Amino acid sequence: MDKYQILQKYFGYSEFRRGQAEIIDAITSGCDAVGIMPTGGGKSICFQVPALMFPGVSLIISPLISLMKDQVNALKAYGVNAAYFNSTLNESQMKREGDKVLQGVCKIVYVAPERLSSPSFRALCSKIEISMVCIDEAHCVSQWGQDFRPSYLDIKDFIGALPKRPVVAA
Repeated sequence: MDKYQILQKYFGYSEFRRGQAEIIDAITSGCDAVGIMPTGGGKSICFQVPALMFPGVSLIISPLISLMKDQVNALKAYGVNAAYFNSTLNESQMKREGDKVLQGVCKIVYVAPERLSSPSFRALCSKIEISMVCIDEAHCVSQWGQDFRPSYLDIKDFIGALPKRPVVAA
């Protein structure tokens, strides 16, 4: 499916908002991309549509547990299989979600930045094709911001340890 078919089928829109199609085109052409948009501007579509176009899994690094849960629930409501890995899951829930990812059930996986250094999460990632890593709420990467968490510094090493470098978006 192309980006317009995905937009219509999963999200119910017939047109992209200003700037969305250009960001999606950059990502799907294999370029790393940074999209700067206002709150409510439709940033999630900019990485969710490419995630559905790419083979394999797209990892979305998100700092907010409530946002991850809301995004995954919304995607599931649209008919998109997605998962999240954060501190709210116990070991058996993490295993169950990991098994779904290994079986190819989930195309989009939200993950807290701290999870990137987890040996079990890294082991999972070494067994799957990761097509894209996207940093949602990318303003949190800035060491000068109040939302900065040191685990954001591990993103580069995490990506470098993957068997194949994915597209990186923010």
